Amino acid sequence: MDDTFVNVWLDGDEPTNGPNKKDFPKFWLDKASARHSDPSLIGADHLRKQYPKHSVVSTSAFDLNILSFPGLTATPLPVSPLITDVFFAPFARNSNGVPGALIDQVKIGAFTVVWQGNEFLLYIASYPGAYGNTVTQSYILHEGPEDPARLLLLNIGAWSHELHDEVWVFNQGFWNKDRGLWDEIQKADWKDVILREEFKRALQKDVYGFFSAEDVYKKLAVPWKRGLIMHGPPGNGKTISVKAIMKSCNDNGFIPLYVKSFQSWKGEEGAMADVFDQARHLSPSCLILEDLDSLINDRNRSYFLNQLDGLESNHGLLIIGTTNHFDRLDPGLSSRPSRFDRKYLFDDPNKEERALYAKYWQNKLSSNSEIDFPDNLIEVIADLTPGFSFAYLKEAFVSTLVTLAGISGDKPPFEKALKDQIHELREQLDKEGPQDVCDTVMPTRLGLRHPESFPPNPGHGVHFPPDASQHHVVQGNTHKKIYSSARIAEVRQRGAVYTDQASSSVNTNMNSSSPVYRPFTARNPKRYAGYNDHPGNIDDNILMRNPLDRLYISSPDSLEASVSNRVSQRELPTPPGPPGMGWERPTFAEPTLPGAFTRSQGRF
Repeated sequence: MDDTFVNVWLDGDEPTNGPNKKDFPKFWLDKASARHSDPSLIGADHLRKQYPKHSVVSTSAFDLNILSFPGLTATPLPVSPLITDVFFAPFARNSNGVPGALIDQVKIGAFTVVWQGNEFLLYIASYPGAYGNTVTQSYILHEGPEDPARLLLLNIGAWSHELHDEVWVFNQGFWNKDRGLWDEIQKADWKDVILREEFKRALQKDVYGFFSAEDVYKKLAVPWKRGLIMHGPPGNGKTISVKAIMKSCNDNGFIPLYVKSFQSWKGEEGAMADVFDQARHLSPSCLILEDLDSLINDRNRSYFLNQLDGLESNHGLLIIGTTNHFDRLDPGLSSRPSRFDRKYLFDDPNKEERALYAKYWQNKLSSNSEIDFPDNLIEVIADLTPGFSFAYLKEAFVSTLVTLAGISGDKPPFEKALKDQIHELREQLDKEGPQDVCDTVMPTRLGLRHPESFPPNPGHGVHFPPDASQHHVVQGNTHKKIYSSARIAEVRQRGAVYTDQASSSVNTNMNSSSPVYRPFTARNPKRYAGYNDHPGNIDDNILMRNPLDRLYISSPDSLEASVSNRVSQRELPTPPGPPGMGWERPTFAEPTLPGAFTRSQGRF
């Protein structure tokens, strides 16, 4: 073979023996440079040459967003240029006059980072990646061993995978932390759920008792998993009951996970795998599948059933499904034991429950001197509203109050206005016609009957009426900008204070030349949809989508905020559940005959 051909790759002048044969990285860098693209490799090699006494730890992981980590302070190096891409993020209209904020997305920059008494050099550079994505490469340099830098990244990783007043939500193929849903479930309270007490306690016991019964399941040699289905006509409290369960689970250390859709770029089966993998990873956890009849179809049913009781363990999983159309569920879901063990019917309220709901509104309006709500009106309301769902009952009260509030001068009596509204809703309900759910959920196919003709049922009718150390960031002088790592998600509970201060500074110091910068994260800085999600805060949809980008928010004037880092996991309570409720050992569901329909009878 021709030696010239062989030496196309190998350098004939380089000795094959001696100390150089072990210097493979040097050899590789020399031969591979300009032959393939690996900016992260070239960057690390250059920094090692520039800082021979420093260790270098590099990362491009999206969940290791260094500048967003609370407890550290980052200051740009004056000798290195800071190149950013600036865009404007508007605030909500009701944010006290603050129009918005300028966000600086770091393209390339160098910072001095201080964390827990350790000082690091941080270099950040972004470059195009595959599939149109942008890769953000971070290099942490420390004079001495790399252990402090790795400890910093370990804390950042742990913090980024924790929930900070958020809920895990799966949608469009991705798990995201949703602050908006967390805010919504905080409004739910079992005290406001109008439900027969025996059924409410049975539902709570079946849910929360599961989490305290691991030893019981183990002694009985059965898998520690549970499945519940909440079903019935729309507007009778399934969703708000789920919110109350999610809130109680979250308060007691058991992570709720909410699935909006199985639609995904991976396909529905790939999405189901991601959902159950996350639930197993975070167990003990509560997996919520709302509108089960829409989530599960002929294409994905087999794979879903396999995830429920296949070869993989679902240890510590409580799965709650809801549906308005129980009859549409496959018998493998609705009737097969060990998948969904309990079925709870949320039916239209009977007369007793309608009276309870009217009583609730009487108590709610008792402080309003303009509303005359006598006791006898409770019975009248219950008699006038057969066939009303709780949603219709709520609409009757809300519409009446809104109508009265819009009348100037003499107002009609509350009782007359309420009766008129009930009459209008009755006409609307009659035009819509009966819903087929009353026919299809009954196993004997009795056909439509007046709700009052059914035997008493305790299980239907629910309605819900409407740490790293602290750090402080202060304004610097006109010759210095201070960069801090507080994220909007961490300071969201202080958003009102932030907005008030920012609004004041906008009005009085719009031309301030020494802004304070704060880093944030975003998937796509050009997306503004949903920015009015929370008054006084930049929308999480803009700032929290993906930590691949490092962002800074500038405030026109002085701003001080303290943020605590909650790295530690919350301890699991004993026993779990609402305060004051003791849990007895659970009983297990007996097999349900195919096609049969189980009403709750209070024995759980």
